[in-house]
Amino acid sequence: MDGNTMQDRRRTAMQVLAHASHADIAARLESLALPDHQDLRAAENGLVMLRGRVGGDGAPFNLGEATVSRAAVRLGSGEVGFGYVLGRDGGKARLIALCDAMIQSQAHAQGVLTQVVAPLQAQLQEDRRRQAQEAAATRVDFYTMVRGEG
Repeated sequence: MDGNTMQDRRRTAMQVLAHASHADIAARLESLALPDHQDLRAAENGLVMLRGRVGGDGAPFNLGEATVSRAAVRLGSGEVGFGYVLGRDGGKARLIALCDAMIQSQAHAQGVLTQVVAPLQAQLQEDRRRQAQEAAATRVDFYTMVRGEG
């Protein structure tokens, strides 16, 4: 795997895993034989500053803080994975870090991508499609009727 392909796979996987639930990720990982691994950084919670810009291109300003959880995991073969999630779900951050490390491993990448990431991505796309249909069903078109003079 070349650098860009690996980076693209990791980016896609992180997008999917960040939006999936902790229970869904854990259920998908149960079908895989997990490699030996250890926590480099135990899951911990903290705050990050959110920055904003007026109009998208104005001067940056501090919008506020958000709670995040992070974790780092190293496989027995040396690959290191990182997981960050909004909120206080350290277990989910750890599972994401484990998936990230496994995606970098030649021996485990295909299993994680096909057994965990791809089904979760399909599920998230279906959920978004269903939500869009539900929103479209409640759409109201407003129009103005012109009264004739008379």
